[in-house]
Amino acid sequence: MRAAPTILHLDMDAFFAAAEQAAKPSLRGKPVVVGGLGPRGVVATASYEARRFGVHSAMPMAQARRLAPNAAYLVPRFGFYRSISEQVMELLGRLSPLVEPLSLDEAFVDLEAGGVADDRASALEAGERLRRDILATTGLTGSVGLAGSKMLAKIASEEAKPDGLVLIEPGTERELLGPKSVRILPGVGPATGEHLRRAGMTTVSDLVEAGEDELVRLLGRAHGASLYRMAQGYDDRPVVAERDAKSVSVEDTFDVDLHDRVRIRIEVERLAERCVGRLRASGHSGRTIVLKVRRFDFSTLTRSETLRGPTDDPLVVREAAGRLLEGVDTTGGVRLLGVGVSGLADYTQEDLFAQAAELAGEAAGPEAPGGGVEDVPAAAAAPEPEEPQAAERRWAPGNDVRHAVYGAGWVQGSGVGRVTVRFEEPQSPPGRVRTFLVDDPELEPGEPLPLVGDAEGGAAVA
Repeated sequence: MRAAPTILHLDMDAFFAAAEQAAKPSLRGKPVVVGGLGPRGVVATASYEARRFGVHSAMPMAQARRLAPNAAYLVPRFGFYRSISEQVMELLGRLSPLVEPLSLDEAFVDLEAGGVADDRASALEAGERLRRDILATTGLTGSVGLAGSKMLAKIASEEAKPDGLVLIEPGTERELLGPKSVRILPGVGPATGEHLRRAGMTTVSDLVEAGEDELVRLLGRAHGASLYRMAQGYDDRPVVAERDAKSVSVEDTFDVDLHDRVRIRIEVERLAERCVGRLRASGHSGRTIVLKVRRFDFSTLTRSETLRGPTDDPLVVREAAGRLLEGVDTTGGVRLLGVGVSGLADYTQEDLFAQAAELAGEAAGPEAPGGGVEDVPAAAAAPEPEEPQAAERRWAPGNDVRHAVYGAGWVQGSGVGRVTVRFEEPQSPPGRVRTFLVDDPELEPGEPLPLVGDAEGGAAVA
């Protein structure tokens, strides 16, 4: 615990939905829900206008539509959100070398390590300056919490929402935490919260009164002792700038259960390709390939295969995932598939082989004797199936488009061979709506436009 509130927690306000509202003038001030739009989709983020109807993240999309039938429902644009996140993280990096990102829209910052704050006044100044810079750079708002520990800084930012700043004075922790629900503490999820409720503990002060021995008896030595300390306001976790990834994975939930074995294999291969894309983007390779299959009855099977060395070769990952699938019974249907890579490293086994060959002076070509690797294109070894271009998938609600005559716009909806587009830009007034045939040659997918103008400090979002 610090004597000054020099740990900052930033949480962008309804990030995905707010970014969509900033990009689409006609949606500002209206309920917006971002997430999977299929019958099994879930809400990723809801705007504050949608939250008034009871919509919240992780809610089934079907339930959200019942609560807010007139909201705008959009697919996520993660590349767009990531580009905004990079701008925000750059601003945080100017405050301190110790920035700990938790997600695209959330991070801790050690202001003391950056030399920008050592007391209440300087911490407040840094926090307010950050909020102004984020608004000027991205056009979005973020909420800031300041405290002497990570736990309390996060609690403060939650109280600051939306678009505010809250500072918790060191020394007031127990008074502030006492009446709050036990769920506010790190590590207390629904299951632990229910376990504590059954034991008669619903507030943080209840935990303090129960004592460490009772919490250890209920939750075990490590969890019980840690929870007791946090209930008293103690949290000495440092802000960690580098958080090593343990795995990289992707998964898809299907609107309709998959029964065709060939289709399931094709989906696994596509997931493997996407997973390798993320793996390479993070600068890693991995040794263990993991396949996840959730069947029609919600039973989930996980299978893994460990290679001789780390790889980022899409063909290797695809073939390993295919072998794992062969050992899984998919009778009855599959509702979710996932492919992951763990045992991460920052090199590949192929790199080591290449280095060894170079040192030995070997330069054998494909035709060299001794079993050299044949120069066979991956596509020839495993033909990649063409992805169907259904109109509804190509013209997903919320995606950017550009028309040869009308310029930039975004998809409001599509179906029955037609696509409806609203033509507007972030700095324009709400635009007009027009409808086209889905194969109109003058309409094509577009790129996100900058949320702010060319003012100094505002980089374009691409």
